Amino acid sequence: MRPGLVVSTGSATHPGLRRALNEDAHLASAPIFLVADGMGGHEAGERASAAVIAEFARYIGRSALELDDVRLALSLARESVEELSTSGNGRAGTTLSGVFVASVDGMGYWLALNIGDSRTYRFADGELEQITVDHSVVQELIESGELTVEDAVSDRRRNIITRAIGASSTGDADYWMFPAELGDRMLVCSDGLTSEVADARIREILIAEKDPQRAADVLIDEAVSAGGRDNITVLVIDAVSVASRPGTLMATDTDIDQDTRPREAAAGGVR
Repeated sequence: MRPGLVVSTGSATHPGLRRALNEDAHLASAPIFLVADGMGGHEAGERASAAVIAEFARYIGRSALELDDVRLALSLARESVEELSTSGNGRAGTTLSGVFVASVDGMGYWLALNIGDSRTYRFADGELEQITVDHSVVQELIESGELTVEDAVSDRRRNIITRAIGASSTGDADYWMFPAELGDRMLVCSDGLTSEVADARIREILIAEKDPQRAADVLIDEAVSAGGRDNITVLVIDAVSVASRPGTLMATDTDIDQDTRPREAAAGGVR
């Protein structure tokens, strides 16, 4: 059976200029495109992010994933990270953000997931839209009107997250599912990119660099040049063919349809 969504991808990662260890882990192989940003220190973050990615890697090669597949992998990932915390790795934890290729009645869909402050964006028709919502203290302050988006960039609490996998957090992930369109470009990244490079500049690079691998490399270079104060990981996923109805590959005209269920409160960690 021909897949409902075919993609072309690029990925890159860098430890940054101030970290000896890269605690980010990623997976960029259809139908899974994920970034995990580990935390905990003393290699705990590196192990946590790697453990989470390993639980999802078993699905590589599938034409599409269902929400139940993702939830099962996430549950197993939580168990793996909890085992790390009880075996002398401190408060090991990690964020997780990304997209999966999904299918509804043979049509190509994106299934996005997020927990923490790594991000997933959709770039389409020249516009960059942040799909995920950060699970962070500053995001909650923005939503309550106590902090502006501009002030959040330099706020001292910007690295405090309210949900994670591990790190004593029990908060669940958020999910979004929406139809893919021909020409969609999905961007998944750790906050090492977004803390250094403004969305406007990210948009410019995604417009200028047509090849997804080249786009990922340039975004990494931009973040490093801007200071590289954290680990940086970038995935760029392009929709190169999309089935709009069973057996037909073409662009769709359906607008994004996001699941905006309320977010749950949770304890978190500081990175």
